[in-house]
Amino acid sequence: MKPVVTPQEKSLELLFEIGCEEIPAGLLPKAEEELRINLEKLLAAEDLSRNVAVETFSAPRRLTAWVRGLPVKQADLELEVSGPPKSVAYDAVGAPTRAALSFAEKQGVPVSALYLTQAAKGEYLAAKQVKVGRTTEQILHAILPRAVHDLTWPRSMTWTGLEGPRFIRPIRWVVAVLDGKPLKLTVAGIAAGNATRGHRFLGSASIRVRNFLDYEKKLHANGVIVRSTRRQEKIGRELEAFAKRGGYRIHEDSDLRKLVAYLNEYPTVIQGNFDPSFLSLPDEILITVMRDHQKYFAVEKKNGELAAQFLAVINSDKDARGMIRAGHERVLRARFADARFFWESDQKCRLADYLPKLERVTYESRLGSYRDKVERIRDSARWLTEQWFNLGVHQARVAEADRSAELAKCDLATEMVREFPELQGIVGGLYARAQGESDEIADAVYDHYRPVGLDDPLPRNLTGCAVALADKLDSVVGCLAVGIVPTGSSDPYALRRASLGIVKIILEKKLPVSLSLAIGAAGKALLTHKPKRGVTPDQESKILDFILDRARFVFREKEQFAYDEVAAVFRAGADDLVDTQKRLLALRAIRKSRNFAPLAVSFKRIRKILEKAGVTPGADGRVNPELFESPAERELHSAAHAAASKVQSFKRGGKYQEALEVIAGLRPVVDRFFDGVLVMTEKEEVRKNRLALLAQLLGEFTTIADFSEIGGEERLA
Repeated sequence: MKPVVTPQEKSLELLFEIGCEEIPAGLLPKAEEELRINLEKLLAAEDLSRNVAVETFSAPRRLTAWVRGLPVKQADLELEVSGPPKSVAYDAVGAPTRAALSFAEKQGVPVSALYLTQAAKGEYLAAKQVKVGRTTEQILHAILPRAVHDLTWPRSMTWTGLEGPRFIRPIRWVVAVLDGKPLKLTVAGIAAGNATRGHRFLGSASIRVRNFLDYEKKLHANGVIVRSTRRQEKIGRELEAFAKRGGYRIHEDSDLRKLVAYLNEYPTVIQGNFDPSFLSLPDEILITVMRDHQKYFAVEKKNGELAAQFLAVINSDKDARGMIRAGHERVLRARFADARFFWESDQKCRLADYLPKLERVTYESRLGSYRDKVERIRDSARWLTEQWFNLGVHQARVAEADRSAELAKCDLATEMVREFPELQGIVGGLYARAQGESDEIADAVYDHYRPVGLDDPLPRNLTGCAVALADKLDSVVGCLAVGIVPTGSSDPYALRRASLGIVKIILEKKLPVSLSLAIGAAGKALLTHKPKRGVTPDQESKILDFILDRARFVFREKEQFAYDEVAAVFRAGADDLVDTQKRLLALRAIRKSRNFAPLAVSFKRIRKILEKAGVTPGADGRVNPELFESPAERELHSAAHAAASKVQSFKRGGKYQEALEVIAGLRPVVDRFFDGVLVMTEKEEVRKNRLALLAQLLGEFTTIADFSEIGGEERLA
């Protein structure tokens, strides 16, 4: 089957828009990207994607696609249809039989157009058929509704009854214009046309368009900026203009800039003011109220203090009489008043007094309440700081870690966090400081949810790191122990994020932590306190693997170690991540040396020989020098023995690069061994002795990195 090449006179442009009620702003970036991907896949499936550009845009009331370079029609396809074998199609004198005549009739061609083709089992009769390609217009009738139908939403709704179409919001209009001509199709029961709608208050309810540029121009004149990037640029210019005029600076928030660009079709920045008396509240509370609840930008004076102004983005071209500004100021005043009431009311009792109330706040039904979680975190935090202190980390303070862990979750029972859940942890730290706790404890409580991502800062002090690690370990160990395992995109308890946080804290703070012992300590706390549930050795192993998977990701994607380097070092053990990082750096440094690559090949060969023979590397098989039959065996045994003592000495001093260089220096004797020795000899005693020698070699020299893994996997893109 091959395309029949026919010259295309021109390419077509498609404008496609789904108009609906306001879509939540947070869902729009994903929706516009998904619409682009859907269209590209569907066009490719119809062989219409060559030299085609698909761009998508979104605003609160619309999803738009602009497709350029579409062909007029699919290419015609030339097909070869096989018929009966030659022996059946022709008689002894070469005349066509009834089988040949029937085949020609079925294909709609004269017998003279038939020909013979060679196949694996001989010659067969064949005919050529041309499958005429459909027009792009015909194909779009089918794929445009499908592209919309295949969009995924957290939840959909119906607006014409339970059996009616489903979408995130009711669809009100559809635009589908191909090269200036409206397409006759329906999406979710709505007939497409060439009429879009402008801004709900600033534009016309019916605007006829011919193509995308016409659409974009006319919508701009009717209060809609189609491209989100241009909306963001407009917001940025106006924010900076206000800042320059007012002599202050914007509290930078790139996520908020993006969000308000998707909240508004025609964004305009206005300034509002609030009562300076509210500045007595902590900045974190004021900023959270402005950002998370009102979508306002906070502003700062040149010295970094908050100013009694805010910048709001409205969905209009102006605020002529200041009524919109007054409305925003009124709403913010009420929000700030609530926050001040909660701040004053919550502190009528000590933060620790909220601890008993956590009995009524469930963490997870099988893992008990947050009060139970606090007790488990306290045990783990004490264990971690005791370990660090015993290893010479003198900043580790057990009493401070215990007190911080005791207070860490208390703010979950406060009115402030019930109203503003985004402030959990932060409020606890603020209350602790206001109530006279030391800076170390207050900062630890404030920071203990950190880091929440790879780019998030760590807790500011070691006590905070201990509480953060204890909290994250309790979540991972407890949830995996009761069968809560993340699947696909579902991770309701953020266990992947918690594991990444564990890895990031340990690596960036260079903390001496045995992951297996830490998991054991968290498991012991789970058994000692409610739910008093044990963690089996098999579960501990799976939990360790879960955390190490995140560590592999960090080493590969953030620290840019090669896939095979990570595989080699992790095969040698990765319980101590700081030590693992040192070994990775050493391996990266020597892998380009002259002896390294050939020795890696030899180690790979040794591992395959041992696996085939069923011998475990490092097994206790005694090597008997008296059974050596060649100088190459004696030389390898002697060189390995001498190298082992040097390697052990370097390892004890943490000099991994020097140790790996000693191992790489074995390359010549290993080469001579394989050149002159047959390992799998027929003499059983000699064979077993040679296998024991190789097992000892591989076991002894793969405790830093397993060279046999080098080059064994492709590096991740």
